[in-house]
Amino acid sequence: MKTPSVTAIVATKNEEANLARCLASIHQAERILVVDSRSTDRTVNIALAANAEVFTFDYCGGYPKKRQWALNTIPLTTEWVLMLDADEVVPPALWDEIREAIGGPAARDGYLIQKGFHFLGRRLRFGGFSHRAVALLRADKARFEELFDGPSEGLDMEVHERVMVVGTVGRLRTPLIHEDFKGLTAYLDKHNRYSTWEAHVRQMYLDSNRWGKLTIKPRLFGNSQERRRFLKKFAIRIPFESWLWFVYHYFVCLGVLEGMPGLIASQIRMQYISNVRSKLYELRTRTAIPLRPQAAKR
Repeated sequence: MKTPSVTAIVATKNEEANLARCLASIHQAERILVVDSRSTDRTVNIALAANAEVFTFDYCGGYPKKRQWALNTIPLTTEWVLMLDADEVVPPALWDEIREAIGGPAARDGYLIQKGFHFLGRRLRFGGFSHRAVALLRADKARFEELFDGPSEGLDMEVHERVMVVGTVGRLRTPLIHEDFKGLTAYLDKHNRYSTWEAHVRQMYLDSNRWGKLTIKPRLFGNSQERRRFLKKFAIRIPFESWLWFVYHYFVCLGVLEGMPGLIASQIRMQYISNVRSKLYELRTRTAIPLRPQAAKR
């Protein structure tokens, strides 16, 4: 079967636990580019052993971040780009869909792909933890948002920035396999950093009524990215938002059917939002407290 004319771009930093599985699943791509942030583990060696091209990204703050830098800087030889994290695997059925989608005259300019969430050793089919994002795109028709940015917390890659497409957006049916093998402690540490970043983004939204310099349009009846952004502007103002997320994942989306992994994942989501709200409160109420002069000694 003909190889898809696609360049796969994989963003990495200390991903030796995940990278080999990811690269093995994308061998059909015409080019595999690993964009690395000076990993200190075996990440680069694993990439080179898989015949991937390795590019080093040194973050200087602000924009562009890692994925947009790759689109801006690396000379691409294919029209299509597949954006992946190192903990994502492309199943054969998704390659078949990609081949069909980009090979016909009705090809769109970008495609939403579901990131099928695997957690604690199993695929969570219930709970609403999987989400869709534009991951397959024409390189000259798309770019990442530029959200207002706070302290980087070591985050040199796009966190919740979505891909904006100039043109039409389609949707593929087969999900990616999204499974992180670095363990729960690393997962929680990462989301703690994410919550600090999101607290600053929310603060600037509440102050300016804008998410950033360049953003997707929030639309209730748009695609899943646009709809999530529309609903978020209401969610961040709702009291007990973290509890509402728990109810949504565990009860509304039936995370309860996933047993203990579903409960833990729902609790982590609730705690993430709680951390965001707590850090936002600190940002909005922080004031300099003058030191009281010491009483004179008698």
